[in-house]
Amino acid sequence: MNLTTANDLNPTSMSDLNSPEHLPENYDSKTLTQLLLEELRASVGCQSLQVKGVASRMALEVERVCRKSSRIQSSGQIRSWQLTLGRHRLEKCLSYYRLGPKQGRVELHSNLSAIVYRYIALPQSQLGFQGRTNLIEDFLQEFYIESFKAFRRENEMAEDYKPRTQLELAEYTAFTEHYAKRRITLPRGNTQQLIVLRAQAFVKRQPAETALDIELAVEMPKGDQDQTGMQSSLMQQLRSQIVAETIDPSEGVLRDRVISELLEYLESQDQSDCVDYLVLKLQDLAAPDIDAILGLTPRERDYLQQRFKYHVEKFARVSHWKLVHQWLGADIDQKLGMCSQQWETFFDRLSPQQQQLLHLKQDRKLDEEIAKALKMTPKQVQKHWMNMLELAWKVRNSETQKPKALGNRVGSCSLSVAVGSKDKLVA
Repeated sequence: MNLTTANDLNPTSMSDLNSPEHLPENYDSKTLTQLLLEELRASVGCQSLQVKGVASRMALEVERVCRKSSRIQSSGQIRSWQLTLGRHRLEKCLSYYRLGPKQGRVELHSNLSAIVYRYIALPQSQLGFQGRTNLIEDFLQEFYIESFKAFRRENEMAEDYKPRTQLELAEYTAFTEHYAKRRITLPRGNTQQLIVLRAQAFVKRQPAETALDIELAVEMPKGDQDQTGMQSSLMQQLRSQIVAETIDPSEGVLRDRVISELLEYLESQDQSDCVDYLVLKLQDLAAPDIDAILGLTPRERDYLQQRFKYHVEKFARVSHWKLVHQWLGADIDQKLGMCSQQWETFFDRLSPQQQQLLHLKQDRKLDEEIAKALKMTPKQVQKHWMNMLELAWKVRNSETQKPKALGNRVGSCSLSVAVGSKDKLVA
């Protein structure tokens, strides 16, 4: 069957929508759907039902626009306007189709951003380009959700409908652009684009800007009465945020010292291969890369890791336990990283002799002094203390009483050494 396509009927420019096309008297809505369908099939080279669905929805959208436009209704050329608007929507859909899903989204985002840029901030605000860009990103995320709901509603689609093909994505993208540019009649006969009205409403919902002096916030005393209640509250919030984000330089110093002492300890134990392993771990290399550099087989690698783990545990629990626990925020003055309830549980599990040893450690006594007081050898003191640190690790990381702040960070100190940060532990 030979059909006349949309381009065969008085072709006009897609950018010229001021005058309708002239159509035969027998033109009806089914003809419009068929014309758009033929154009789509010719452009995308597909005969699937999805193409027919897109053409049908496009025709229904055009009919809805013409039905709601008083200017078109009073012109007496409704069918002609339907073809003109249908061809315009067809070309817009195909333009997004040719761009592809990714570039099509970029194009739509760019077009809508340009429309709302001047409206996205209040006139008296001092937002720069980056500030406006951030607001536009937040606003458009809301607008895309609204347009998708409108797309489903106006086309009477299921609530779980999602565009899955490139053509369906192009259809939705073109709908979103047309939806954003809809003219809304305002009081006194004025009109404005829908997306502009939405942007203005979005801006009004934003909290008011307050000028704050950062230097004053840092230096402000806690009980400053010269500021108003609101101003003082904002200053305190800003000050707490600045303090929270301040990097403590002692963190890096302690970390470097732990690594340096560990390297010296491994060398003193004639563990040069463990030194090489640690150095490579500090460079954040993957296990296969380390195997290739050190020339290890999987079995040799497992044996090396076991020896490395043994010496790290000995380093963290015996020879340098104080330095490691100080770095991890779990020194003996800090209850070995335990909360009060865990500390009581830990203390109750100690024998009388171990409790006495703990008190002596808290008094900063040396191992020789502790050994003399408890009538032990220094080796025995170290063994008892190592067992106590092991018990502390178990209590601190118990599932029922795990502290929020230090549970993961300190719990592995007896089994591994941190090489990247406190939270990055490598066995």
